[in-house]
Amino acid sequence: MISIFDLAALLLILSALFGWLNRRFLRMPHSIGLLVMGLLASLALVLADVAFPQQHLYEDLTRVLDQVDFTGVVMNGMLAFLLFAGALNLDLGALRERAFAVATLALLGTLVSTAVVGGAFWAAAQALGTPMPLTWALVFGALISPTDPVAVLATLKNVKVPEALEVEMQGEALFNDGIGIVLFTVFIAFAVGSGGEATSVGGVATLLLHEAVGGVLLGIVTGYVAYRAMKAIDDFPVEVLITLALVTGTYAIAQKLGASGPLAVVAAGLLVGERAPRYAMSDTTQKYVSALWTLVDEVLNSVLFLLIGLEVLVLRFQVSSLALAACAVPIILVARLVAVSTPVLLFRWGGNLSLGNVPFLTWAGVRGGISVALALSLPESDAKHAILAATYAVVLFTIIVQGSTLGLVARRTLRAT
Repeated sequence: MISIFDLAALLLILSALFGWLNRRFLRMPHSIGLLVMGLLASLALVLADVAFPQQHLYEDLTRVLDQVDFTGVVMNGMLAFLLFAGALNLDLGALRERAFAVATLALLGTLVSTAVVGGAFWAAAQALGTPMPLTWALVFGALISPTDPVAVLATLKNVKVPEALEVEMQGEALFNDGIGIVLFTVFIAFAVGSGGEATSVGGVATLLLHEAVGGVLLGIVTGYVAYRAMKAIDDFPVEVLITLALVTGTYAIAQKLGASGPLAVVAAGLLVGERAPRYAMSDTTQKYVSALWTLVDEVLNSVLFLLIGLEVLVLRFQVSSLALAACAVPIILVARLVAVSTPVLLFRWGGNLSLGNVPFLTWAGVRGGISVALALSLPESDAKHAILAATYAVVLFTIIVQGSTLGLVARRTLRAT
């Protein structure tokens, strides 16, 4: 058993080493490069273990990684800081102008994608002779449909797109997790046979209001309190501490109240990012706050993408699940196309939705650590191995293939928009 400090040291050393190697030789986008190098390191260890079984290299590192609770690290650790860092730099004024487009993509798009993915994944499982209940297929649809805000924001750093479209993508990614997690919770209750009132129409609506609306309201309240506290003083060390306290406190309170922690920190970050630089922060404070959250974002992103690559060592995939996992990739692409096309076709009168952006938005539907964390949190069942394999296949494809070619797609599809 190694200590938490030793684990953190190992991950940071590997992140720095792989980041340097990627920058020196591969020259891929930083986050994608770390994921690829994590995968390559995992495969190299597997091959080394086959060639030199007496060394137990694979076994030793697997034992270390088994101590990392990926779900807990992502959902109850990194996510709050990464979402706040993303929201802090999002232009709230531009987001208001694109509010209708963001809302329809985040809400209607997630619902449509969940239904399409669930139905198609269930049909594929039947066709391949690995049948699973429709409820479990819908669980997969709910956990894989929301675009991952961390992965999307990391990808957008390397792609030039029109500002309005970038705001739509950032807003969708930051807000659709609340919807996806509620759907995930509901379908899990159905799948394990503990539905009850929670899975009735009224129960679902209540859960959605409690988690989503409650989370946003909590974030507005805590964000305003932090903003007023920063406005009352001019002391950058204290104001930097206030932003850290805001993130950790808001997320912890949300979990205690049963509200959406991700939506709460996003709301708090948007409020502070909009008002504090104009009315509460001196130039010196702005510099230090910006530097801190840029650093937090880069470091945690690096560790998260490295972990996704290294998790291959500890995941247990069944051979019978691999064919279904391969089918999941085209299913997700088709579902994403339907999900982004539906709001455009239904609400073209809204003025902010463009049919010309559909190909880019389809290819930009990157999934990441949140989907993996939710899949790992599933209760043990016959369907878990298939869902986990499919989730990992989709995450790797969207980050490596879609993420690395998104710039090319942007140049080809956005010329006229």
